[in-house]
Amino acid sequence: MQYSGWPETGELVVGEVDEIEDFGVFVDLLEYEDKRGLVHVSEVASGWIKNVRDHVNVDDVVVCKVFDVNTSSQQVDLSIKDVNDHQRSDKIQEWKNEQKADKWMELAFGEDVSDEQFAAVAGELVEEFGSMYAGFEQAAIHGPDALDSTDLSEDEVDALVETARRNVSVPYVTVTGYVDLTSPNPDGVEDVRTAMEAAAGNGEVPDEVDLDVTYVGAPEYRIRVQAPNYDDAESELEASAARASDAISAAGGTAEFHRDRRTDDE
Repeated sequence: MQYSGWPETGELVVGEVDEIEDFGVFVDLLEYEDKRGLVHVSEVASGWIKNVRDHVNVDDVVVCKVFDVNTSSQQVDLSIKDVNDHQRSDKIQEWKNEQKADKWMELAFGEDVSDEQFAAVAGELVEEFGSMYAGFEQAAIHGPDALDSTDLSEDEVDALVETARRNVSVPYVTVTGYVDLTSPNPDGVEDVRTAMEAAAGNGEVPDEVDLDVTYVGAPEYRIRVQAPNYDDAESELEASAARASDAISAAGGTAEFHRDRRTDDE
């Protein structure tokens, strides 16, 4: 998606080198419709520049910082040298992600989707999530619930979720902990089984979370959680251990949660 307006001063933009002159470099702004900027020779690189072409070539994709925008003269002043390697890498990745999201929008609504619908749906995603890509990512993880606070229609939500779940590779975080479960009762085995079922969530674990409770060696049990982010994974791990503790305590037993494994592999 290309923006129809103008970039803001201080913003990082992605552009393609269109023309090189002795006084500077003209750059087509790839994220903005029909917008072009100029990188003065002094802003191409640090130090004295003998030949601009030693630093950039026509068709190079560059990340620039916006120095100044004059809408009346339709001039955008840019700098390449004021963008560090980390900023450049992050901005290029962000731009590539939005290109992916553009393609996903076409998959969701068809190549003949109207400009009005494309802009309206894209606007909702950007307003809610900061970018179209982030919107697709959240739709892949959380399904229709992720889009509840938007003004998208039910059909639009369904199309976005279906496309997201088919195309978005969601990064997952894995965390592991251990809980020791003991019961003094004659039917202590059943008490432990009940505690393990409680730890597993009894079907109440969120769809985007994968939680597995396995036997390691008496009295130790492993709780393994996969979730879209570290905070969620940690939260679900702690909740699982707490459920096991509550269940075994109710039966008169004990539970102890710890991070590192204590028993040896069988």
